[in-house]
Amino acid sequence: MSVPSLAMDPRLVAAAGDRWKGRVSVIVPVYNEAAHLDELLQALPETNDLTIVFHKINWGKGAAVRTALTYARGEYVLIQDSDLEYDPQDYAALLRPLEENRANAVYGVRPDRPERGLRFFLGAKLLTHLTNLLYGAGIHDEATCYKVFRRSLLGEVSLQCQRFEFCPEVTAKLCRMGEKIAEVPVSYAPRSAGEGKKIRHSDGWLAIWTLIRYRLIPRNRWLRSEVEKSSAPFAVSFFRRPPQ
Repeated sequence: MSVPSLAMDPRLVAAAGDRWKGRVSVIVPVYNEAAHLDELLQALPETNDLTIVFHKINWGKGAAVRTALTYARGEYVLIQDSDLEYDPQDYAALLRPLEENRANAVYGVRPDRPERGLRFFLGAKLLTHLTNLLYGAGIHDEATCYKVFRRSLLGEVSLQCQRFEFCPEVTAKLCRMGEKIAEVPVSYAPRSAGEGKKIRHSDGWLAIWTLIRYRLIPRNRWLRSEVEKSSAPFAVSFFRRPPQ
């Protein structure tokens, strides 16, 4: 099974309470996750309001997020990996700083778990320290999957990512825009490479280069055109929206 992009736009986010009704779009990039997809959909709230998008080829996680953003309609956008390392029960805590107008972006901070493996643990720490050094972000987990944004904020940012460099790119650009990233602790059950974790050494080097690169590029080159806002950035072979 190869499904590069899936966008979820639930009208009732039960895990976060009725106050989020109609306000949250959950984006789930999917690739070769048939073994976990059914379980994930059962854990997510109200999957009747589901938009499914297929890329013609697998461009990567960043590409999936960028395409899904053109289909998202909620006031807030939440990124959810499909491999069940993260628990949707944390949605309420992630969304609370947005509801209370304390931030426009929220990151879920993972606990230090030995199951992550030394390479992933040290890599994540390095990216976090580099982010804080270059941008003064003051955050604790740059590489976390759980990132939540006001959709209007993301709508002003022109993203270029295709693979896992989505995280450092969006972090770098928000910091350059003067946005303060709020953080909340989240649950985390890491998978090993043998269980299907797809991050490679090259992704780590690309993340480092992305953080350095966007520290130097002028902000005025990030403005998103009206064409970008209305069209999918990658070729889509099929999409299905929920019935009206």
